[in-house]
Amino acid sequence: MAGSGAGVTPGRPPALFPLFAGVETLPGIGPRAAESLAQMGVTRLRDLILTLPHSGIRRRPVARLADARPPETVTVTITVQSHSPPAAKNRPWRVQCSDGVSDLQIVFFHPRRDWIEKQLPPGQRRVISGRIELFDGMAQMVHPDHIGPEGATPPPEFEPVYPLSGRLTQGVLQKAVAGAMAQLPEAGEWIDAAVLAREGWPDWAGALARAHAPTGPQALSPSDPARARLAYDELLAHQMTLALLRRDRRRLRGVQTRGDGRLRARVQSGLPWPLTGAQSRAIEEISADMAAPRRMNRLLQGDVGAGKTLVAFLALLVAVEAGGQGVLMAPTEILARQHFRALEPLARLAGIRLEALTGRDKGDARDNILTDLAEGRIDILVGTHAVIQKTVAFQDLRLAIIDEQHRFGVNQRMELGSKGAGLPPDMLVMTATPIPRSLALAQFGDMDLSVLDEKPPGRQPVRTTVVSDSRMREVVDHLANALQEGARAYWVCPLVGESEAVDLTAAEARFQELRARFGDQTRLVHGQMPADERDAAMADFASGRARILVATTVIEVGVDVPEATIMVIERAENFGLAQLHQLRGRVGRGSGASSCLLMYHEPLSETGRRRLGILRETEDGFRIAEEDLVMRGAGDVIGTAQSGLPRFRIADLERQAGLMAMARKDAQAFLERDPGMESERGRAVRLLLWLMEQDRAIRLISAG
Repeated sequence: MAGSGAGVTPGRPPALFPLFAGVETLPGIGPRAAESLAQMGVTRLRDLILTLPHSGIRRRPVARLADARPPETVTVTITVQSHSPPAAKNRPWRVQCSDGVSDLQIVFFHPRRDWIEKQLPPGQRRVISGRIELFDGMAQMVHPDHIGPEGATPPPEFEPVYPLSGRLTQGVLQKAVAGAMAQLPEAGEWIDAAVLAREGWPDWAGALARAHAPTGPQALSPSDPARARLAYDELLAHQMTLALLRRDRRRLRGVQTRGDGRLRARVQSGLPWPLTGAQSRAIEEISADMAAPRRMNRLLQGDVGAGKTLVAFLALLVAVEAGGQGVLMAPTEILARQHFRALEPLARLAGIRLEALTGRDKGDARDNILTDLAEGRIDILVGTHAVIQKTVAFQDLRLAIIDEQHRFGVNQRMELGSKGAGLPPDMLVMTATPIPRSLALAQFGDMDLSVLDEKPPGRQPVRTTVVSDSRMREVVDHLANALQEGARAYWVCPLVGESEAVDLTAAEARFQELRARFGDQTRLVHGQMPADERDAAMADFASGRARILVATTVIEVGVDVPEATIMVIERAENFGLAQLHQLRGRVGRGSGASSCLLMYHEPLSETGRRRLGILRETEDGFRIAEEDLVMRGAGDVIGTAQSGLPRFRIADLERQAGLMAMARKDAQAFLERDPGMESERGRAVRLLLWLMEQDRAIRLISAG
């Protein structure tokens, strides 16, 4: 989230000033400790109060040493008897103690004499707490965690343990947290009263106090009421920001694009089967958005084989029917060319002109496309990043579609958005990676969402089997039989390590082995090949000149050869669930019965076994994505580097997915009731946005 730095930021409520002071203002935090805290991303009091304990230590109070059950952490009162300083360098310092009946030896390594003698003066009674163990039959405690005079407040029976870095200790951090908690301001309630009552959550200050003083392991769980409330505060601030952004975007004027339906009707009447309910619904949502006076900003999310490309094409036809143009941008040359091939027959049905533009187009051919595009003779352009170059101009761009959005940066989206003739074009973003709802709300919450969750009729289920790679010879023999009957197969090579070079060696070795058996029927594609060689190999496979395509994961998304019915994936346990689902989706696209073979290498880990089991059970991409989220975590599911996911200190998207949807609903309903945030709750929400540093939201409120 955007940082505001310490000190006073214009507009920040004075009540929050103390929480935005630097941690060095707290007792016990000198320059060294402040540096260690900074390594954890903690530089101000607010960061500290939002850093919760991640575990705890149970300290059982015992009246006598005989009641302890070593090894165990206990709190006990003892009398100090005598000190035995180390006889030689690197030997420990020992302190003999007793409770009047049993003896205990306290042991210190690298001690400071003056400190020890001050802490444990002979003849004095002390309350000590630490781990008691038996050593040669003698009770011992090495470096007690707590030492205090008799009658002092003993440490809690369940003591919180905080994450640490550098040379910080639990004692220093606990003292600092107590100092920060003393600075909590009075705050109104920003959560809807009905939600608060239904969930049984404490107020904000109460939740913080409880979260920092857990009474047992259950209080550390994400479902604990205090923790759930604090997670909801973060998610609500995030969803409030997205709701304000959505509202702001809706004020952005766009071109009103109303199609008359004639081109779409031509295409639909030429299709072998009708649209699915989900496809029809998505088209209605998109065309209604395009007809509105505000700019469309919509995400189209479809499972493998749900017919996204057709929906995209019908949306582009709305632009053409209205006298404008459309563009579809794909992340790779292979995908762009393939979209072009898939859309060509549809363009013929509609009677419109479709062209492709990629980095490979040069010279006169490229110049002609650019001229015709600028003069409006091309209706729809399909291409790679090449379509956002400065030299590319449209006569009247109404709709821009981005495929596989996570492979493009925000800047590229904005470049494409600036290609309109005056007002920016409507924007539709597509992804074939089913994203769990909680992540879609966190990552794309500023967009409207259309989901394709039905498969068109005619799509074949894919039979999935899991076998050990020790049966490789058997697998190759089966493949030989299938090829004799006219089948075509993908063979995906293992992900060996992080390095593409090593993956490549594995792919080339497998290609040589299969070519030795199947001869000229075999082709290889990988990411390092020149684009024309790769396209030639793909074209041979698509036309049937080749029957086996050995590949790295370049075929993961979008490759469409309906005649391919077999998918073999080596070392399948090394792939992510979503990736395996995408790869499997390359078969079962035609009328032939299809199968996917997941080969694993023994020994298979528990996670690997579970992953392959889920894949065997279901073809539902959304269920697979939810499982993937639970198994790998949010950052990995989307790919942390470009995930665009907010960083939350408390909220856990994997375990608290339901809270995200709840926060979205709450934020939307609140803004409808109190658009200016003028009510008592509105003022509290403003405080929350400042506290959570949602600067964009604050700017949007200030701008009204």
